[in-house]
Amino acid sequence: MTPIPLSPKRLAPLLWLLLAFFVLRVIGQLLVATLSIPWLPPMEEWYSGLIPYRPLVVAQVLIITLYTWVCIDFTRGVGFFARTRWAFGPPALLFGFVYFAAMVARYIIRMAMYPDERWLGGCIPIVFHWVLASFIIAFGLYHRAQFAKSRYS
Repeated sequence: MTPIPLSPKRLAPLLWLLLAFFVLRVIGQLLVATLSIPWLPPMEEWYSGLIPYRPLVVAQVLIITLYTWVCIDFTRGVGFFARTRWAFGPPALLFGFVYFAAMVARYIIRMAMYPDERWLGGCIPIVFHWVLASFIIAFGLYHRAQFAKSRYS
């Protein structure tokens, strides 16, 4: 049985939505870091501290740039990221699922270590890693389905 092929244009709204969620997270964190917006959660909720904040913002901007490029290609239905590539399918799926699972494990460990913060304490970074992983999984599913379609056509 072959996977049902997806049109890049049909997948584009989901990718744009996931990107928009991530952009809002980056903006929210930036507002808290620079302006101390009182109605947003404090910086400790947005930021795990594993990477210094300035390099983190640079990495986030690079992710936004790459994901925007992917979204534009999928919206147009053509381009480097919309063109069927076997190398994008299984590797993206493997990475996306491992990434997602690692963040599920991180959530479970955090809740076990900080029971007073259940269910949502310190979860902003984890939830948005799920968003990034979901983008990668959707991207990988598209390429796997397109490759399977081309093999069986």
